Amino acid sequence: MSLPWLNPQRAKALTDALARRILIIDGAMGTMVQGYRLDEAAYRGERFVEGFDRLHEPQRNAATQPGHDLKGNNDLLILTRPELVQSLHEEYLAVGADIVETNTFSCTSIAQADYELSHLAYELNLRGAQIARKAADKHSTRDKPRFVAGAIGPLNRTLSISPDVNDPGFRAVTFDQVKTAYAEQVRGLIEGGADILLVETIFDTLNCKAALVAIDEVERELGVTLPLMISVTITDRSGRTLSG
Repeated sequence: MSLPWLNPQRAKALTDALARRILIIDGAMGTMVQGYRLDEAAYRGERFVEGFDRLHEPQRNAATQPGHDLKGNNDLLILTRPELVQSLHEEYLAVGADIVETNTFSCTSIAQADYELSHLAYELNLRGAQIARKAADKHSTRDKPRFVAGAIGPLNRTLSISPDVNDPGFRAVTFDQVKTAYAEQVRGLIEGGADILLVETIFDTLNCKAALVAIDEVERELGVTLPLMISVTITDRSGRTLSG
């Protein structure tokens, strides 16, 4: 049984636009952020001023349990510098982009674990989609609607390749763990207002499979479906991904 579109009007506008012309998606977010040369304080904001989430760990003592450096965690800017994230979306929209990607490339519990911020995964995706939605709606017209692609990036853990050259069979993560992490991300993106789900820059096809299974399960849970896009990273002239 096929599921209904999450937003039938926007889904129709998207399919109609695709039937008429080529749609333009935005460019990189990371390099745009780098252009602002943000320091550690800018990444932390007030909520993460001591390098950890004060709302999540109100009793934590920074003197005995110091936090992490957060500079470079561009996804966290969704919470600490939302106005900057929206302005970057709008820069792309202003020059003609039809689709903007949410700033959620690394917004899974697995990726954010490097900063001890796994608990933020759903919140980051929800707010990231809401920010992009606000920018897209602001620039939409009847003749040129704009769309939001929920960005689902590759993980810093791979299911197909061992991180230990001395133990080829070892994996740092399981399929179910990857699927669960992606499901949390997908739920936030859908509930935040994404029009499209974009599984992007895939280099591990098994990780991609986990993402697709997660998308299917969440859509069935919510009773809706969204258009799906997939992009892969080709590593050499053979036309293969890193995992083959």
